[in-house]
Amino acid sequence: MAEVVIVGDEEAAGRLVADAIVSLIRSKPDAVLGLATGSTPLATYRALADRIADESIDVRGVRGFALDEYVGLPAGHPESYRAVITREVVEPLGLTPELVRVPNGDPASIEHAGADYEAAIGAAGGVDLQILGIGRTGHIGFNEPGSSLASLTRVKTLTERTRADNARFFDAPDDVPMHCITQGIGTILRARHLVLLAFGEAKAHAVAAAVEGPVTASQPGSAIQLHPHATVVVDEAAASELVNLAYYRHAWSNKPRWQGI
Repeated sequence: MAEVVIVGDEEAAGRLVADAIVSLIRSKPDAVLGLATGSTPLATYRALADRIADESIDVRGVRGFALDEYVGLPAGHPESYRAVITREVVEPLGLTPELVRVPNGDPASIEHAGADYEAAIGAAGGVDLQILGIGRTGHIGFNEPGSSLASLTRVKTLTERTRADNARFFDAPDDVPMHCITQGIGTILRARHLVLLAFGEAKAHAVAAAVEGPVTASQPGSAIQLHPHATVVVDEAAASELVNLAYYRHAWSNKPRWQGI
């Protein structure tokens, strides 16, 4: 069972997860972080940037791997995940740009881009802490419903709902690419610690399916149930459909603080 932590708001979640990342970096200066994009992890990145600045934490050796990238966006496009990761993570945190990788969405090399990314993650020793969001369809990364639970980094076709959800970042809905390259569910499950964040009532069904539903490719987020160290951090609205909510609150309030998340 994943550990479920219910917090007051996104800022509280950000501080909690930033604490865990700071602890990881202090114990392992070349820690490998799995980096999600979108609005969900932004509070975590803000809190982490504040901690790094306030405490003069050396992050020059920290490495990172983004979850996914659009296929076919031109180099330098502001909504490519390379640009987003640089803008929202690398620069605010002061990470070494060369140590942060994003899947290669160039159509010219897309046939082997997945295998290349898998090899790079393996060469880095694997991901220590993977930050995840979850889509309304239950997708993690861009692993849409039907994705194999053993899947590795590969090209996927996005659902129309996902494209519609991401259209707010583009000038027009049709500008959202049809394809992406994403870490697979099997890739994600190899990370040593998964931290899934979700906020708002719109995510409540996906959270409940991921945490308490059957493990099924129809709900890709449910794969976190197979992981030995998965933490789900949600606000009250996103937790509203959880059946065992009272137990999660009880377990968290009685957990030794030194264990962290």
